[in-house]
Amino acid sequence: MRVVILGSGRGSNAEAVLAAQQAGALGRARVVALFSDVPGAGILALGPRFGVPSSFVDPAPFRTKLEGEGEARFVAAVSGARPDLVVLAGFMRVLKPGFLGAFSGRIINLHPSLLPRFPGLDAIGQALRSGEAMTGCTVHHVTAEVDGGPILGRAEVPIAKGETHDSLAAKVHAAEHLLLPAVIAGLSESPGPA
Repeated sequence: MRVVILGSGRGSNAEAVLAAQQAGALGRARVVALFSDVPGAGILALGPRFGVPSSFVDPAPFRTKLEGEGEARFVAAVSGARPDLVVLAGFMRVLKPGFLGAFSGRIINLHPSLLPRFPGLDAIGQALRSGEAMTGCTVHHVTAEVDGGPILGRAEVPIAKGETHDSLAAKVHAAEHLLLPAVIAGLSESPGPA
């Protein structure tokens, strides 16, 4: 199963997936390309380290969504890698019908909450302010509804008394680094399309 990862930041989740691949723990999945909408993003530095092509793709003209010319460039770049699965790992753009249609049923996203609780931005802050005792992370199929697609896997993280945003974020990220590779490995072993 050919996997393409899209990210906008440091790439810690992409790194966890690549490390799992290196350790033989990614099932029949193989990461074939990394793309970012941010020039110089940390995720791009993972390419040379793990022997995977990595590229910046210009997302212009919009700042928070992938539409128009930027969307067309991303569709062309990702299509060129012939992915069976497109993984959004900290990709901070809302996908629109052109991209969703090009890879229909093959896009998954990692979100830092137990969806359907706390969708959208600052999910960790939302969980912390909620007063709840539990949060976590979710991997789900991507649909037109932001953070609303069918759930593929979740991991719970307790919110301790006196928890700070930084301490909770560290716990959620640690759970993400285990969950995302496990879900990808599972998808690679299941029959049919992702």
